[in-house]
Amino acid sequence: MGRGQASITAIEAGLGVLLLLGVTVTFALGTGAPADDRTQLDAYATDALTILATEQPRHGGSTRLSELAASRGSFAREKSALERRLDRLLPPNVLFRVETAYGTAGYRLPDDVATGTATVTTRHGDVSLRVWYV
Repeated sequence: MGRGQASITAIEAGLGVLLLLGVTVTFALGTGAPADDRTQLDAYATDALTILATEQPRHGGSTRLSELAASRGSFAREKSALERRLDRLLPPNVLFRVETAYGTAGYRLPDDVATGTATVTTRHGDVSLRVWYV
């Protein structure tokens, strides 16, 4: 009784066809849809607030954000330094607005843009950051 064997050439040809089919399907389907702008903007806002939440305060408080949210006077004193720091942290094509119980810093928020948002709770209240593309 004879045994049937597949030749190595036939196996290689089959694997080659599968490889070409896989590459063709990959190009035909393409990559996934691009990420939503809000996802990237949320990441920018979260990253910036995380950095600010861990920075040492300039004058008093436990963190830079805690110092910012401590009182109306400390907010007024720290506002311009916060704006300069966020200008350095965020990409050049991203604008921001910081909101606390004692005021807002940054740029006026347009009505018709997608925004990313992050909020950090300090012992003096919440500090929210909104970011958007120019």
